[in-house]
Amino acid sequence: MLHRLALAALLFPLPAGAEPPLAVEIITARAAEETQVLALTGELRAHDTLNAAFPTGGRIREIAVDAGAKVTRGTVLARIESVQQEQALRAAEAGLVTAQTDHRQARETLDRQDALLERGATTRIARDSAQDALNIAEGLLGQAEAELARAKKALDDTVLLAPEDATVTDRLAEAGQIVGAAQPVLQLALGDRVDAVFDVPEILMSRQDRPETIHLDLIARPETAFTGTIAEISPVIGPYTGAVTVKVAVTDPPQGLIYGEAVRGRTEHKTGTRVILPFTAITATAGGPAVWQVDPASMAVRTQPVTIGEYRTGEVVLTGGVEDGALIVGKGAQLLYPGRVVVAAEVTQ
Repeated sequence: MLHRLALAALLFPLPAGAEPPLAVEIITARAAEETQVLALTGELRAHDTLNAAFPTGGRIREIAVDAGAKVTRGTVLARIESVQQEQALRAAEAGLVTAQTDHRQARETLDRQDALLERGATTRIARDSAQDALNIAEGLLGQAEAELARAKKALDDTVLLAPEDATVTDRLAEAGQIVGAAQPVLQLALGDRVDAVFDVPEILMSRQDRPETIHLDLIARPETAFTGTIAEISPVIGPYTGAVTVKVAVTDPPQGLIYGEAVRGRTEHKTGTRVILPFTAITATAGGPAVWQVDPASMAVRTQPVTIGEYRTGEVVLTGGVEDGALIVGKGAQLLYPGRVVVAAEVTQ
């Protein structure tokens, strides 16, 4: 059609003083259903994590496991120096032996005083004094037993055990380091659930629709493909990244996944029917962006306001203003004005 219009403009003479048609590139706008693929790189992390720490402070004597090690419930993870705790335990054991001896002697004395009182060979005051001595001995025995229990617990607290089956994901301290009570020493991943964590630009989070399935694959092993679903979206924007942290729960984790491994997440987003034009077709007007649209009957141009949905490299995506099949000036618009007659220098479909 454009070839015939251009030929007609050349065959019929122009009125005297009329400008010849301006040769420009004319594009036939085509609206199409578009699917946009979004891909981001993230990191594999454990869904459930625990920072293992000693309940008491001290100097670390040993870290028994390395990052990546799989441990079972009760496995020794680390130890701190326990000289003071061992000394306290020995002192508590000796104190308990003394308290038990005193209690036994007080019991024997009371039994003897009861027997003598029945025969009238002692006084009530002496018998009551023996009872008081036994009561005191029982109190001291209870204190000694409690002290021994505390000493045993303090010694047990110098050994850090795995609370359940887990994977060591990070060592947060080393042997010889002094740590405080409850200061994390090891990071553990509990269970087998895995998340892929991404920092997503805020502009992408403004979309109303959320993908049901995220397609995942490992950067180092692209053939290892699996899927996931969005499990958590951070309510705040990261102060340093300017992005929103999104956790994707892996629904079918394959064997051999490693915590901390780089992972690529991909999703397809249907953007609807849109018209894509080269950026050279866009012109600026007082009312906003527009294009030069060609009347196929007269080949005269006019400005047509448009709505730009997205800027891409070398092109723009329109969400309104241009209908399917419209003739648009792609290049050569710098000399145009409303009503100017043009001719197709090149036709691009």
